[in-house]
Amino acid sequence: MEQRRGTDLPTGAAPLGRYGASPVPLSILDLVVRGTGSRPADALQQTTTLAQAAERWGYRRFWVAEHHSFPASSSPAPAVLLAHLGAATRSIRLGSGGVMLTNHAPLIVAEQFGVLNAFHPGRIDLGVGRSPGGLPSVVQALRRSGEDSGGNSFRDDVEELLGFLRNDFPENHPYRRDNVHVVPAAPDVPVWTLGSGTTGAEVAARLGLPFAAAFHINPVQSLRAVAEYRRTFRPSAALAAPHVMVSVNVTCAPTAPEAERLTRPGALMMMLARQGKQAALPSPDEAENHPYTPEEMKFVEGWLGNVIHGAPDTVREGLTELQRRTQADELMLTSLIDDTANRIRSFALVAEEFGLATGSS
Repeated sequence: MEQRRGTDLPTGAAPLGRYGASPVPLSILDLVVRGTGSRPADALQQTTTLAQAAERWGYRRFWVAEHHSFPASSSPAPAVLLAHLGAATRSIRLGSGGVMLTNHAPLIVAEQFGVLNAFHPGRIDLGVGRSPGGLPSVVQALRRSGEDSGGNSFRDDVEELLGFLRNDFPENHPYRRDNVHVVPAAPDVPVWTLGSGTTGAEVAARLGLPFAAAFHINPVQSLRAVAEYRRTFRPSAALAAPHVMVSVNVTCAPTAPEAERLTRPGALMMMLARQGKQAALPSPDEAENHPYTPEEMKFVEGWLGNVIHGAPDTVREGLTELQRRTQADELMLTSLIDDTANRIRSFALVAEEFGLATGSS
């Protein structure tokens, strides 16, 4: 696959694992999970530990999300966290999954990632999304109007962001006329659009950018988004052909029963959030002892069905099948496991199963 100068989209064979070739490069999306009874500061330190381990294991990228006023996540400021992770690692690519352009002026985002790229050249990815990352009251607190004119507004924001990163606006654009520009510029920072629906896919296709499909948020819609992206993709200076990364929730443990036990707290948390009861990620015991109604149990079982969980060979089969279904060029793994040791072990078992370290360059 051709690529724009300075980007890192894979062009060669996937890493070779001890059980055969990995279907695609694997990466991590970390939500900076905070379990019941733990402190946000602890979650941030654990993210640092995980990023360092992911680098040793051979994962390709380590991205962090943007969530506001959400008790289960301690990641409201991706650029700040990425600056810390950059200093704590050496080679793994770091990025946002993503920065929400509904919350930030494109100029500010371009400046933040220009600085990140200056400190860590060739290692920074900028993933951008459209969701505000919080409830309506959070949108108000962020001093945003809360109005969303749809895909055109998001596309305009992404185009403006690209103009600032590259210091490249059209001849008659007021920012070019008035010399509004970013210092330092970052023309080689890859920009990805994210989405669990078709809006991000349509913007990525129109602008010729790589697309990250949030299968872990909305499996059905994300599959439609991938198809729409490929169908409508327009080549650009950044990308000659479509490039898709699919994010998926994964829990890997030595045995299937343990993996399911570790997965259920995430289902309970999501169920409670849909009921307006936001809380830190429950423990497995809390999930096991919760008095579910039949309707709640139906939601939990449906949610579990979209998580790839089990022993290492089962997880490998699940990831391989997801890649086959989506024809993804990359897979990004996320995890809702409340216990740090088990979460780290999950990613370690996947890396071992796919032989990432032996195949990484």
